[in-house]
Amino acid sequence: MADAKVIPFDEDRPRRRGAVARRVRAVPAPEPVEAVESAVESAVEPGGEGGWGGPAWDRRIAGGLAFLRRRITGDYEVDDFGYDKELTDQVLMSLMRPLFDKYFRVEVKGMENIPAEGGALIVANHSGTLPLDGLMLQVAVHDHHPAQRHLRLLAADLVFMLPVVNELARKAGHTLACSEDAQRLLEAGELVGVMPEGFKGIGKPFGDRYKLQRFGRGGFVSTALRAGTPIVPCSIVGAEEIYPMVGNAKTLARLLGIPYFPITPTFPWLGPLGAVPLPTKWTIQFGEPIATDGYPAEAAEDPMLMFNLTDQVREQIQHTLYKLLVQRRSVFF
Repeated sequence: MADAKVIPFDEDRPRRRGAVARRVRAVPAPEPVEAVESAVESAVEPGGEGGWGGPAWDRRIAGGLAFLRRRITGDYEVDDFGYDKELTDQVLMSLMRPLFDKYFRVEVKGMENIPAEGGALIVANHSGTLPLDGLMLQVAVHDHHPAQRHLRLLAADLVFMLPVVNELARKAGHTLACSEDAQRLLEAGELVGVMPEGFKGIGKPFGDRYKLQRFGRGGFVSTALRAGTPIVPCSIVGAEEIYPMVGNAKTLARLLGIPYFPITPTFPWLGPLGAVPLPTKWTIQFGEPIATDGYPAEAAEDPMLMFNLTDQVREQIQHTLYKLLVQRRSVFF
């Protein structure tokens, strides 16, 4: 694989199509769908409300068959970035939820700081060797917000260069970390998530855990100023310890075209088993939003203002991290 080029957050990108949503071309439903429906319906027996064959079970069967039909016929919608809301809600979230609820046992605080509607930029720390923190952040916003809002994460180029991962990231609502895409989403009233530390944060050694790395050139602040949307700082504790990175095989990383090749106490020594994350206890806390709608239009071009706001966001996240670390009983409980 060639060396991955990581594009800075605020580097310009060519404009995509103007349409916000499009419907996937529908094709006639193949006969196997009807066969599956008939087989399932014939297997359903009368029963209680929650038992086999009861009304609740019937609704689940009907919903599953309807979802399957739409997938096969192509009768579903994706937006201009490739986001598939139905697939995300019914499949991807369901796959991530056990990891969120049972494995990492994520505690969510400060959800009232995320607006009920309209755009907002959520800025979080990044860690953990593999980007599971971004996925858990998506589940936290969707499952714990009263309006079950969806978080659209900004991701590095490398994510969209990997087979399978590329398609899943698009379906889950991720898009390239560039200012144009972020501004379009914010102006459309979406929640947008960004982790400005990038690979510097996720690939830092275990000895530097919970020490925020540089936040880049403040491109996320400029985007929020242009869109007039609030910035919500977010602190994540627990992700740092899932893969304690004690070394980095830099030569191998260059050969593979990736930013780093992690060495942990279990990987690569235990093979695939070493890729299993440790079951740490997580806390995600959303801080008080920082308003940007009171600044004039030209404020987005003021480097000193961007530096000050970036530093304010960074300091708020770092302070909350230290506070959460003092409060937690242990890494695993």
